[in-house]
Amino acid sequence: MKNYFLSNKFLSDINENQAIFVSINFNTMELGIGMFGDVSIDPTTGKYRDAQTKLNEIIEQAKLMDQVGLDVFAMGEHHREDYVVPSPEILLAAVASVTENIKLASGVTVLSSAEPVKVYEDFSMLDLISKGRAEIILGRGSFIESFPLYGYSLGDYEDLFTEKLDLLLKINNEENVSWKGRLRAPMHNQTVYPRAKNPLPIWIAVGGTPESVQRAAHLGLPLILAIIGGMPIQFKNLIEFYKQEYLKAGHDPEKMQIATHSHTFVSEDPKVIDEYFNKYAAQMDRIGASRGWPAYTKMQYEGGRSKEGALFIGSPDEVA
Repeated sequence: MKNYFLSNKFLSDINENQAIFVSINFNTMELGIGMFGDVSIDPTTGKYRDAQTKLNEIIEQAKLMDQVGLDVFAMGEHHREDYVVPSPEILLAAVASVTENIKLASGVTVLSSAEPVKVYEDFSMLDLISKGRAEIILGRGSFIESFPLYGYSLGDYEDLFTEKLDLLLKINNEENVSWKGRLRAPMHNQTVYPRAKNPLPIWIAVGGTPESVQRAAHLGLPLILAIIGGMPIQFKNLIEFYKQEYLKAGHDPEKMQIATHSHTFVSEDPKVIDEYFNKYAAQMDRIGASRGWPAYTKMQYEGGRSKEGALFIGSPDEVA
């Protein structure tokens, strides 16, 4: 694991939050890195950094991930001034052209405000371009800007995800689709093109609600737990609940996949790790200002960095 983090080039931008994905099934463990495309404010101008520069940095970083042997690169979706990637599939297609082996996933696709047909079309194209490396990680997202942007009502927040997930799974698994829902026009014996060579891997990302965990288990879909703060041990009951419900629904235990996701920053220089608190706190406070969060403290940072904490921040050995 240590060898994945030795390149200074890979973690050269200390203003960006990275996230580490650890995916486990009964036979293998995979290690990946996800990014959100967040940009910091230039202290000399007071403005956000250049989006074009940021996008090209991400492509170069993903290229390096492939070279050092990471298993997965995931790209988040946001629709805000402080993030530069509203369409993960476009960024992932660019990454596909400069990589050979690494899996390419969204992290997450905000399905509630997306069109399932377009999601499948985009990721099937990505899958064909990348020769079978595309995966979709679905979630409801931690921000709500995409709902008014695309004309959806927050009053339909729960129903939108449930209905669109049902349609996307049907499109992914069936060539000719007939489907009817409440919030979208029905489909009548229609096929969505192009078709991926095989059904696309679809994951469900959850923040910790038992209902979301249960839905993923009943559908037999792989689960990702987004662990932003606190202690990972607090999520153990949710993982056990997922396993219980997955088996109760009659799914093959050999196909069970569970992943965790945590904020990550790695450096061999203790001073850099200590100073990273200021960058991390600024990002958390910027988001927290709209959510009523108290100011992020050094005590929270150090607690998160501890062996029991949720932050994978420290030296390569500490993170391992």
